[in-house]
Amino acid sequence: MTTEMWITLGLLAVAIFLFITEWIRVDVVALGMVVLLMLSGVLTTNEALSGFSNPAVLTIAALFIVGGAVMQTGLAGAIGRRILHIAGENPNRLLVVIILAVALLSGFMSDTGTVAVLLPAIISLASTAKIAPSKLLIPLAYGALLGGANTLIGTTPNIIVSDLLHENGYAPFNFFSFTPLGLVLLTAGVLYMLFIGRRTLPDRKPLINLQRVETPGELADLYRLPEDLFQLRVRRGSSLIDQTLAEADLGQQFKITVVDIQKPQTSRRGVINLPGQRVPGATAARETKLQLDDLLIAKGEANDIAHAAAVLNLGVQPASPQDSAALVTQEVGIAEVLLPPRSSMIGKTITDVRFGTAFALTVLGIHRSQARESLPIGTTPLQMGDILLVQGRWDKILALRNRRRDFVVMGQPEEMVGAPTRSKAPIALLILLGMLSLMVGEVFPIATASMFAALLMILTGCLTIDDAYEAIDWKSIVLIAGMLPMSIALEKVGLVNLAAAELTLKLGSFGPTSVLAILFFTTAAFTQVLSNTATTVLLAPIALAAANNLAVQPYAYMMAIAVAASMAFASPVASPTNTLVMGAGSYRFGDYMKVGLPLIFVTLALSVLLLPFLFPY
Repeated sequence: MTTEMWITLGLLAVAIFLFITEWIRVDVVALGMVVLLMLSGVLTTNEALSGFSNPAVLTIAALFIVGGAVMQTGLAGAIGRRILHIAGENPNRLLVVIILAVALLSGFMSDTGTVAVLLPAIISLASTAKIAPSKLLIPLAYGALLGGANTLIGTTPNIIVSDLLHENGYAPFNFFSFTPLGLVLLTAGVLYMLFIGRRTLPDRKPLINLQRVETPGELADLYRLPEDLFQLRVRRGSSLIDQTLAEADLGQQFKITVVDIQKPQTSRRGVINLPGQRVPGATAARETKLQLDDLLIAKGEANDIAHAAAVLNLGVQPASPQDSAALVTQEVGIAEVLLPPRSSMIGKTITDVRFGTAFALTVLGIHRSQARESLPIGTTPLQMGDILLVQGRWDKILALRNRRRDFVVMGQPEEMVGAPTRSKAPIALLILLGMLSLMVGEVFPIATASMFAALLMILTGCLTIDDAYEAIDWKSIVLIAGMLPMSIALEKVGLVNLAAAELTLKLGSFGPTSVLAILFFTTAAFTQVLSNTATTVLLAPIALAAANNLAVQPYAYMMAIAVAASMAFASPVASPTNTLVMGAGSYRFGDYMKVGLPLIFVTLALSVLLLPFLFPY
C-alpha cells in the first residue's frame, strides 16, 4: 500500500462515516472530498473538478428540469389520478394498482417526486376504502424504487453505470436495456407484496391525521379562516405608520398573522374610498411601509385581535367574504405542508427559522394530530408529522417540493398556478414523449436529448428559468459531481484494481456468477446506509475491473450494481421515498426491515439467476 493509497482510503472512510451519520450535509462532504483530493496531491485540479462537466451530471440536471415541468403543469398529477381512478376499493386490487401506477411514473420521473405527487391521493383512497394508510404507503415507496430500475433515466445509478461503460470503450446501455430484468423484479415485487408483504405490513392508525382535502376552499374552512379573519385599519396616530410588517412583528407581539394588505385609492381625514392596490401575501410585503388607512387582513383569535387593535390604535371589524376569497387566487393561495421525519424544521419554531423570510410564505396554522387546541404559530416547537398551513404565491408553495428532506407539499397546488400554466400540460407531454423517442431511437446521446427537452420546456413556458433552477435538486447534483472524483482517485492510486483482484482471487474459481452475487449483495447492503448515487460511484469501477480481470463482458456486473443500488427497502433513510411515507404511515424502523429485507433477497436471487442469460459473459 502506497502513501497515496492510504490517503485516499482514509478520505473514503471519512466520507462514508459522514454519509452514514449525516453530521455534515452530504453535498458539503462531497465538496470537501474534492478539495482534500486536490490539496493532498492525489488528483490534479482538472481531475478533481471533472465531475462538474461529466455528461451524467448534466443529464441528471436536465432531467430534473423536465420532471419539474411535468409536475408544475399538473401533468404528473393528472396522469397519476387517472391511473388510480381504476383502483376501486378492493384492498388487493388497490395494492396492485398503486405499485404499478407509481412504477410506471417513476420509470420516467424522479422516484421522490412521483411519491410526493401520489401520496395525498393514496391517503385519500385509503380513507375511502377504510384501509389503514400503513397498508399502502410502503408498497407505494417500494413501487417507485422498482419502477426506477426499468429504464435508463428511471434512476441516477442507471445513468452513472451507462456513462462509465461509455468512458471505458464499451457500448452504453440503451433506454430499455434495464426493462427485461426490471419488469421481472417489478412483477416479483407485486406478487411478494400481494401474498407475503401485506401480511407483515402493520395495520396502524396514522399518527398524522391527514384529512381528505380536495380544494383550497376546504382547507380554509377546515382551519376556520373565514371566522378567524379580521380587518384592521391603520388609524391616524397608530404606531404602525411608516413601519414595515417585519418591524412591527405582529406575530411575536400579538399572535396574529397578516395575510393581505389593501391600500386605499385615496385617503382624507380617515375617510376611505374603495380599496385600490392590493399587496397580496404578507410575506411578500414584509418590507412595505404601512400608511394611514391601510387595511390589514389578519388572522388570529378575537381577543388577540382586540388586544392588538387597542395597543396599536387600529380600527377592527370582521373580514368580508371578499377578504376571505383573496386568500386563494391564481396568484396566491394556501396549502398544507407535512414535516417528514428528517426535516431540519423539527425542534425549531417558525420564528427560529424565520420562515417568512426564508421561504416567502406565511404560516397560518399548525395542525398536530394529538393537539385538541390550536397551537401558537410563532412559539410552538415543531414535531415530525406536524402539518403547516402556508399562504403565499403558488410558485413559492411549489418551490417547497424541491426541499424534499424538509417538506412534503400535500395536494396538487400546481393545478392552482393558473390557467396559462395548466394549459401547458399538453405541450409538456409532447416534449416528454419527444425526448423519450430520441432516447429510445438513439437519435442523440441521452445528454443531448435531455438538455434539448429541458430547453424546450423553458422556451415554451412550461416553467420559467427561475422555476428550472428551483426544480434541480442541487444537493444531488453536487453529491454526484463531488463523488465522481473520488472514483477517479480510487482508480488512479490502484485501489480499484486491488479490490477487484482480491474479489476475483477469492471468488473467481467459483465462476463469474459468484462474483456477480457478491457485487449485488454488497451494493444492496451499502445502499441501505449510503445514497444510491454514492454507492454506485464507489462500486461500479470495482465491478468493471473485476469483469476485466475475469475476461468477461461487464454488462451483467454493471447492471447488477445499478439495480441493487435501487433496492433500498430495509431502512426508512435508505431512500427519500421511504422517508416520505414514514410519518404518514406511522411506520417504525423495524417495519422496513420486516417487509423489505426478504424482498431484497428475492431481487438478489432473481437477478443472479437472470443476468447471465440477459447479458452473457
